[in-house]
Amino acid sequence: MNPKTDAAQPKPRLALAVATGLGLGYLPKAPGTFGSMLGAFLAVVTITLLPPTPRISVWDLRATYPYVPFVSSEFFLLSAGSLAILVSVVGVWAADRVATYLQKKDPQIVVVDEVAGQLITYFGLATTATFAINWQYLLAGFILFRVFDIWKPFPARLAESLPGGLGIMADDWVAGIYAALALALARQLGL
Repeated sequence: MNPKTDAAQPKPRLALAVATGLGLGYLPKAPGTFGSMLGAFLAVVTITLLPPTPRISVWDLRATYPYVPFVSSEFFLLSAGSLAILVSVVGVWAADRVATYLQKKDPQIVVVDEVAGQLITYFGLATTATFAINWQYLLAGFILFRVFDIWKPFPARLAESLPGGLGIMADDWVAGIYAALALALARQLGL
């Protein structure tokens, strides 16, 4: 079936909205980067909505951010983890519907995979009991995810071969895990 000629096939509007990151996937240049930006934005919103926590970690006491709230890693992992799971589950469904509709294995307009992968990346922030919202680590996580997403280290390429929406999403989950590990290492080394 061809979506351009088959009038009987309805346009999956909700799936397209989700899969394209509310339209970011339609941007002509670097739609995956804009999808990652949406993931970073969602992570910042998640962190911002969490209640501030007293500074109890030696690691965090060394970095003096008097204007930046510290948040509990447990609350962050629970909140961001729930959001990443929700985006991933809905993303598999949406990516599968859009790929089927467009008759492409991994359409370029699908960026929900980057959103989920970027959210996973920021799990690397939660290396201590509490952590500060730090724009340098947010930027580092963004860059690390884009590098691993483009590089696709093992088993990301293998994950791409999974069927439908699962294959579209899985390689970005792998890239997000690699980026989270690299971000956690950077935090532990104080870089």
